[in-house]
Amino acid sequence: MVKTNFLQLICCSKIFRCISSHMTVFNIFVIFLGAENWKTKKVLMFCVAPPESEAKMNITKGGLVLFSANSNSSCMELSKKIAERLGVEMGKVQVYQEPDRETRVQIQESVRGKDVFIIQTVSKDVNTTIMELLIMVYACKTSCAKSIIGVVPYFPYSKQCKMRKRGSIVSKLLASMMCKAGLTHLITMDLHQKEIQGFFNIPVDNLRASPFLLQYIQEEIPDYRNAVIVAKSPASAKRAQSFAERLRLGIAVIHGEAQDAESDLVDGRHSPPMVRSAAAIHPSLEIPMLIPKEKPPITVVGDVGGRIAIIVDDIIDDVDSFLAAAETLKERGAYKIFVMATHGLLSSDAPRLIEESAIDEVVVTNTIPHEIQKLQCPKIKTVDISMTLSEAIRRIHNGESMSYLFRNIGLDD
Repeated sequence: MVKTNFLQLICCSKIFRCISSHMTVFNIFVIFLGAENWKTKKVLMFCVAPPESEAKMNITKGGLVLFSANSNSSCMELSKKIAERLGVEMGKVQVYQEPDRETRVQIQESVRGKDVFIIQTVSKDVNTTIMELLIMVYACKTSCAKSIIGVVPYFPYSKQCKMRKRGSIVSKLLASMMCKAGLTHLITMDLHQKEIQGFFNIPVDNLRASPFLLQYIQEEIPDYRNAVIVAKSPASAKRAQSFAERLRLGIAVIHGEAQDAESDLVDGRHSPPMVRSAAAIHPSLEIPMLIPKEKPPITVVGDVGGRIAIIVDDIIDDVDSFLAAAETLKERGAYKIFVMATHGLLSSDAPRLIEESAIDEVVVTNTIPHEIQKLQCPKIKTVDISMTLSEAIRRIHNGESMSYLFRNIGLDD
């Protein structure tokens, strides 16, 4: 046993600090060999690398701050689930409404030089939700955040992405406001129209909820092999085709329902002046008029008799079209009807109407909080998509590729 004194311990500590400052990833062991005199003592040092830690899906490095920009406590459930999966705590921030209904945001921790992720789920007061997000983004920008990534699972005003008569493309306006406020990246899910990504001059990751909905069909619907995927209108036929091909099922399309907001009839290009004037049109120029559309009788293209009908869409808000489709499918012989959508807005009397309808179950994701609607209608079921959002946050923060989240996704999905 070699004896050591206080001076030898000091020498050892200096050697350890010197080496550890240059080799921080190693465990350094120092052994003194030789005589009692510490000046003539030989020093043997060797380094042992620690065992490699197992890769975990949601381990993040430092410099990440996660905020919820919503003042409504019911809208924070998704944020809490994402933070739990990432293994981080929610950032400290106060978001509230002044007595005059102005929105005030107070960030209560430093975000300088950090990656800030702002999660915003849309409440019923959509305009307040937008202002909360914009003000928080601008607050982080003026606080010198390194990057500001918005996590908006349901992009509001996404239905207003086309010109309607003398209206405006509101989703383009909202995209410009977000970019101007200081957003550097956007994570969203199942945009109503994929072309909305072109409204932004920043990167946009449009994630998909279909893997979770497909998994629900396979695990929760008995005898799903006897099902048929239904598009309630020709506009949603591509989505239905995607589901049908992945599940190896048949497809049916309902045609002839009342014209909805997606119709060309409300496009501004089909609204000429009611009165022709000689000054406006040259006498020798006769412009041919477009033949008006006529609504055909309701038909179902595809066999649904004795089958389970699964209606798929991206948004379920006003349920009238879904109820009409369910009645049509019942008349054609479908014995069970499911409705599956990514975003469950379920406005006004939607829960009551669903409860009284021929629909057996409505399955939506938690991109929008709808706990109150579930209490009113037990037919409404929820699928959690926080895993995809948390993995997207982890990959962006760590600078990893996002292609893993888009594998097997085609242009029509």
